[in-house]
Amino acid sequence: MNQTIAGTLESAGQARVVPATDPRAQTARRVFLGALAFNIALTLFWLWLAVSGGSTMFFTEYRLSLQSALGVVAGVAFFYIVWGLPWWGLKALLLRKWVGMTKEEVRDAFSSRMDRPYDVAALTAKYSERRIRIADMVGRRGRFALMAFAGLFGLYMQRHDTAKMGPDFAVAFAANNLLEAVLGGWFFVSLYYVNGFVGATTYGPQSRIMDGMLGRANNLLITTLWGAFKFVMVPISLLLARYYPPDQFAVVFGLIWLSYITTDAFAEIFGSLFGKQTIKVWGVGDVNRKSVVGVVAGFLGALIVNLLLISANGLMTGPWIALAATIAVSNCLVELYSPRGTDDFTMATTNALLCVAFGMWIR
Repeated sequence: MNQTIAGTLESAGQARVVPATDPRAQTARRVFLGALAFNIALTLFWLWLAVSGGSTMFFTEYRLSLQSALGVVAGVAFFYIVWGLPWWGLKALLLRKWVGMTKEEVRDAFSSRMDRPYDVAALTAKYSERRIRIADMVGRRGRFALMAFAGLFGLYMQRHDTAKMGPDFAVAFAANNLLEAVLGGWFFVSLYYVNGFVGATTYGPQSRIMDGMLGRANNLLITTLWGAFKFVMVPISLLLARYYPPDQFAVVFGLIWLSYITTDAFAEIFGSLFGKQTIKVWGVGDVNRKSVVGVVAGFLGALIVNLLLISANGLMTGPWIALAATIAVSNCLVELYSPRGTDDFTMATTNALLCVAFGMWIR
């Protein structure tokens, strides 16, 4: 009955409004305000470091060259703006031609979805839920996973350039990361409520349709916590540089980043393609379920990648194999039990702390 009334109002040209008391609307606003507060604080901290070069527990001296700053700006412009366009187009094509949605439904899916009710159940009643999940997965994995892999590959290749792997390499890497977190954070916060082409290409590829009204909230939570992890990684990077020689630094970062990215990617890819979402979890989104297939695929993917990393660098010894397996297991458990939208932060932080503990043990 309520759906009939809503449909009648919509066809009559009357706007549907989400009540302020709707828990989803409240969650979306809390995520936005939290992200806004975090980015303001992080920006003020970065500005103070940049102007004063102040000594803190994070940096004894903050150094960021003009060349490094321009490189970060160029990277943000490419990966956050240009890189989103093809994945927005591909996801839209899948939704239109493969899932079978109308042009209006596709346009609606790429909007903010926070200014009116968005009924996921009505969509899955008309179209294949698995196909919608796969379209969501293609956009998300293309936009984020490949971007992360590209960044990590650049870091990993620096291990072959001894000039860049000096004693201050960890500090320089952390400084660049901090600036990227500030710029990326403001990019997503500023476009959170924006509709039209700009909003669609920014949030569309990675905002799940299955998250309903909270698609962008889930996405903003992920990107904000990702920025928080980069902040956390500043002191952790300095600890890692203390316990690992320069030629192992990129390998360790691979175990931290590449491992968790692989777990996250494999879990969603194989879970969407072959899994049955029967494991109920908590998180930001209308539909919060995971599959056994996804969990197993995430573990196996991380284990294989970790073993390949240490093998390629001549570290196939008992302790390093144990670290590779421990991180794969940790990724699997942390990804499964972390609330959806927070697992990027919890997995990466846990991996980093495991590597610090391992470095202290083998030193």
